[in-house]
Amino acid sequence: MVEKIKSLIRGKGTCVLATATDGEPHSSLMSYVADDDGTIIYMISLKGTRKYENLLENPRVSLLFDTRDESVARDRRNVRAVTARGIFQPIADGATKRDVLAKLLARHPQLRELADRPESEIFQVKMVSFELLEGVSEAYFFDRL
Repeated sequence: MVEKIKSLIRGKGTCVLATATDGEPHSSLMSYVADDDGTIIYMISLKGTRKYENLLENPRVSLLFDTRDESVARDRRNVRAVTARGIFQPIADGATKRDVLAKLLARHPQLRELADRPESEIFQVKMVSFELLEGVSEAYFFDRL
């Protein structure tokens, strides 16, 4: 099961990032790259967005990765989804930021315009728990991978 979770996370390029502040949830579709272990996700955002302000206020997040795009529209019985809880962390080290940016742009060249803006910020989410859902009824929970 653990390898299924890691493979799904490493294999996808977009996820849903859920943030919250003052009890108000907010969801954002995000492009990302994962570390080799599949437990740290790297993303980029503009600093003044609602999502980024939420991250600064409340670093606890939820991420949703899924295979719905791989399923035939009429038959989604085999869709897999991973819901991960994680902690937002800014990346302070310039060399690390450059390395992560290079990986993000290699996988998502459409992010170039966003990355070139001075108010953009690269950050990471360290995931702390995972739930794998296979189909509509099989669920598996892991505190750590």
